[in-house]
Amino acid sequence: MSEITAPMGGKVIDIKVNPGDTVNEGDEVMIIEAMKMELPVVSSESGTVKEIKCKKGDAIEADAVLVVLE
Repeated sequence: MSEITAPMGGKVIDIKVNPGDTVNEGDEVMIIEAMKMELPVVSSESGTVKEIKCKKGDAIEADAVLVVLE
């Protein structure tokens, strides 16, 4: 299993994947807003989404686990 973490603190404004979805390395999985900028969060490896650890509107900290892949 691997985890996709937040590159910086901010607010989740969109989630592009659902549990069970297959993602490839480089796929956009989420968009966060930080310092008035929208930042795409991309998968660092390929896998299947096992769990999403946040929801739209959540405030997140830097390095927080956002998505778990298997």
